[in-house]
Amino acid sequence: MFGPMEPSTTALDAAFWITASSILGLLVLSGLFSGSETALTAASRGKLHAQADKGSRGAKRALKITEDNERLIGSVLLGNNLVNILATSLATALFTQAFGESGVALATLVMTLLVLIFAEVLPKTYAITNPETAAARAAPVIAVVITIFSPVVAAVRLLVRGVLRIFGVQTDPDTHILAVREEIAGALQLGHSEGVVEKEDRDRILGALDLSDRTVEEIMLHRSGIEMINAASEPRDILEQCLESSHTRLPVYRDDPENIIGVVHAKNLLRTMYRLLDGGGGSDDALIGFDISDVAMKPYFVPNTTSLDDQMRQFLRRRTHFALVVDEYGALQGLLTLEDILEEIVGEITDEFDPDAEYPILKGEDGNFLIEGATTIRDLNRATEWNLPDDEANTLAGLVIHEAQMIPTVGQVFSFHGFRFEVVARDGNRVTRLKVRPV
Repeated sequence: MFGPMEPSTTALDAAFWITASSILGLLVLSGLFSGSETALTAASRGKLHAQADKGSRGAKRALKITEDNERLIGSVLLGNNLVNILATSLATALFTQAFGESGVALATLVMTLLVLIFAEVLPKTYAITNPETAAARAAPVIAVVITIFSPVVAAVRLLVRGVLRIFGVQTDPDTHILAVREEIAGALQLGHSEGVVEKEDRDRILGALDLSDRTVEEIMLHRSGIEMINAASEPRDILEQCLESSHTRLPVYRDDPENIIGVVHAKNLLRTMYRLLDGGGGSDDALIGFDISDVAMKPYFVPNTTSLDDQMRQFLRRRTHFALVVDEYGALQGLLTLEDILEEIVGEITDEFDPDAEYPILKGEDGNFLIEGATTIRDLNRATEWNLPDDEANTLAGLVIHEAQMIPTVGQVFSFHGFRFEVVARDGNRVTRLKVRPV
């Protein structure tokens, strides 16, 4: 009686298990896509590179496919959505056949739970816990997926950019959402705030990273503070000036301080004068024929817009440590040394001839900081952990003048950027000392 129905029942059972197995397989693929996306985007390229150098083929493949993040993410999302939609469709058909109209709601509930737990949370948690290992393991499979889906992803790319262009959004495929420098800076700031990275280590690394973004004009010694030698001075006066100076290299001018004819190194000057005095029996008459231009080196001029990174390379290439900074009209603006650039990385470099601090920052009992106007904003921020902007001015006095739109008088008080500034002293048009405290 029931004999003719058995083949049909068997076929239904077979179809059920095939569909169920297909859904299970699609969930596994969904988990693979989901976990791979997280692993490949969260993995450190530096660590992957280190593993690749040790011979890891998976790490090499991961490095290669993460070079184009847009294509990677597009392919993974396409595959992930494809298997999720297909799995949900099969589940809906299966549950509808088994439970009738209520099967749609049941299929939605069951598939939501399965996809959420086994295709999203579980693989992503594993991937974020071991991103480099997961990325190396998933890379070969994802590379195949990218190859298969690349034509579709390319078409989607064009469509997306076209739609964005309609709304006025320009996209640059070669621009990363976060540059490597910004990632490092963000990691250092986070590490410092959590107490993992010391302030000195953070400042050194950030200082090195900032060299390409800063110009010589920002850190040069202004011409008003340059110690120079007058070529017309008496030889003994020049000798005394060099002996009393704390600097080993001094610019030499003739007639006008703007007319720099050379740079004298104290060692060369002393060697030449000693030779003349020794040959002349120690008499001052032996120095009559001395000409300082004979021992002066040719001056090296650099534009004030040169980046610190480029200038440091120029110093190393030319084997010189001293440059005079000029503006676009060729007028002298200041001087720069290799030590000045290195101090932006390692902090203040002092020797037995240097003062303890060029511009000390003193904190009074009333909570005000007594600060020299010539103190650079960058050094002030480093010393106090403040965040005053240095886009419009290099020094504290320059910032106050820029914000006040005037040269303030002694006793004037200003409040901006969350700080209170009081002018304490002024020399001519220069603001020489201020009291500063956070509001």
